[in-house]
Amino acid sequence: MATESDLKPMPRPILSLDRVLQAAIGLADQGGLESLSMRKLAQVLGVEAMSLYYYVAKKDDILDGILDLVVGEMETAADGTEWKAAVRRSAISAHHILETHPWACSLMMSPARLRPARMRYMESLLGRLRRAGFSAEQTDLAYHALDSHIIGSTLWEVGYSVGLEAAGDMAAAFLRSLPIHEYPWLAEHAKQHMAIAQAGSSSFEFGLDLILDGLERILAGRD
Repeated sequence: MATESDLKPMPRPILSLDRVLQAAIGLADQGGLESLSMRKLAQVLGVEAMSLYYYVAKKDDILDGILDLVVGEMETAADGTEWKAAVRRSAISAHHILETHPWACSLMMSPARLRPARMRYMESLLGRLRRAGFSAEQTDLAYHALDSHIIGSTLWEVGYSVGLEAAGDMAAAFLRSLPIHEYPWLAEHAKQHMAIAQAGSSSFEFGLDLILDGLERILAGRD
């Protein structure tokens, strides 16, 4: 026979805007933005979908909120250190965050989602370049070179990411079917690609250093 305590209703989950957004990030990380819906989010949180509308008016508010949280994790190019080192740390931080949350790339590229966290990051990088001595035109070009490398490299890595073991099997199968006498440099590239992946080397940092070294030469040429 049920006791009085057995009949007590289960306590309702305690919600907050941060808890809603963190749950949304978890869903997006697992299945991309297409997996994020108010219904699924409510299920994860253990509430009715209507409960979410106390914190957000629409799904777009969730997308704005999770983008702000993720971009807010990126290290800014702070003053107090040499410009090249500061920009390098900031770019590596941004790349790492976007690798963790690859869905954020598409949101960041949307002009309609120029959010406060994104603007703070941009302001930090632009200001650091200007204070280093780059002209307004050079800063604009440098910013876009860095931004396209950060976002483009992340999209490329995510698009080709199948795991080291699977990538090794695919590369081995590709090499077996490749007429090496016709494509010797492609074969060499495939082998090198496998070796670099196994060693955990970062092609992102290689490309980043090329950009930064080039910017350093431009700045030295003005002195």
